[in-house]
Amino acid sequence: MAATGDSGSVRLVALITGATAGIGRVFAQRLAASGHDLILVARDATRLSALADELSLQYGITAEPLAADLARDDGMRRVADRIAQEPRLAVLVNNAGFGTKGRLVNRPVAEQATMLELHVMAPMIHTRAALPGMIERRRGWIINVASVASYTYSMGNVNYCATKAYLRVFSESLALELAGTGVQVQALCPGFTHTEFHDRAGMDKTTIAGLLWLTSDRVVDESLAQIAAGGHPVCVPSLRFKLIVLLLRHMPEWAMRPMRARYGKLRT
Repeated sequence: MAATGDSGSVRLVALITGATAGIGRVFAQRLAASGHDLILVARDATRLSALADELSLQYGITAEPLAADLARDDGMRRVADRIAQEPRLAVLVNNAGFGTKGRLVNRPVAEQATMLELHVMAPMIHTRAALPGMIERRRGWIINVASVASYTYSMGNVNYCATKAYLRVFSESLALELAGTGVQVQALCPGFTHTEFHDRAGMDKTTIAGLLWLTSDRVVDESLAQIAAGGHPVCVPSLRFKLIVLLLRHMPEWAMRPMRARYGKLRT
């Protein structure tokens, strides 16, 4: 999406949640490089301000840091208000998220409730806030970062798989509603990606084969290329994970059971 309006003088705005690391940071870099002003959302105000200064200086754009805890009602609604008030908003990337390790019975209820708020409520509320303006302007991209995990389920991964499945189905359904409006929606479903995500969840990355790992750069570049081309509302980066998704969708359950059990052991 071009970063200027029809007159060539109005710079468009992109808002990215979970902007300080991994996939969110690369989205911020790519969209700044294409000339978008940015609204960067994350919890860590210090890292957020440093990133905003870095991108503003490097790309000559305006980057606004907006510190908010999107797992809390006041945080997600403050961001929603900022979205609704931004007349130049052209891109919304709902990227904030986290994973946990362990069976549901052993995890704190508050932690799991936080996951549902962050992965389900915040993207829905922010998308709803963006839609009226985008539809009126007949222009906009909404990218919801889901996961290949949205196509499966496993032990130790209960609410992560469930919430990512919500994001994927939410995006696919919304894309049907928005046909002909000029607003596009994408569920981005990456597989294993080198970010801080697995470290924060306490997962041992050495148990996952090296060829399965993607870089954040590749994930973001494929996402942006697909939505720019008006492609399918689900983006699964890389041929290897497209094949994995194909297997997940069509293999019989008896054949999938050993794979689910093996992955579950990595998570419990």
